[in-house]
Amino acid sequence: MVFADDTEESLRAAVDLVNSAEDPDTLQDPADLDAFLVAHPYTGRIDRDEAEFMALRALRPRLRTMLLAPRDAMAREVNAALAGVPLAARLVRHDDADWHLHAVADDRPLPDRILVETAMALIDVIRADEGSRISVCADDTCLSLALDLSRNRSKRYCSVTCANRNAVAAYRARRGAGTRRGGGSGPTP
Repeated sequence: MVFADDTEESLRAAVDLVNSAEDPDTLQDPADLDAFLVAHPYTGRIDRDEAEFMALRALRPRLRTMLLAPRDAMAREVNAALAGVPLAARLVRHDDADWHLHAVADDRPLPDRILVETAMALIDVIRADEGSRISVCADDTCLSLALDLSRNRSKRYCSVTCANRNAVAAYRARRGAGTRRGGGSGPTP
């Protein structure tokens, strides 16, 4: 584990929300929001109305900027996020989660809570100087974010799909290079 559980959960949720804006956009209707909330269950107020849905869609570029910012700029983004929402910090324990910090009241709008939870998670990223764990996917055709929470810092792709596509392309390139040099792997007559 690189970070505390609640930090990792907040980072995963933020990255998934940001990535929902990529092609194809996977946050296009309330059913998509329901799927996001199943994957990332938030406690507290959830309105499930058009205003909340549109505010979450509008939050995605800001989260992307926060997550990809260099360390000092990330700190400025975090400070701006924390200054923009009334804070009501307290330790809580719920469901399967042990004691952790909730920085805003449960009755605040969901987009505010996601913004602040992301900011709180990024505090840990900044303090540990681990910003390199959040990057754009290594697939040249993909703009999604990749979150590397592995011990050996080996995750470069946003998804298994992108990783597999690049592995197949690399294999074909190696195989093609071997054939062009006369070093094909087939039997010789």
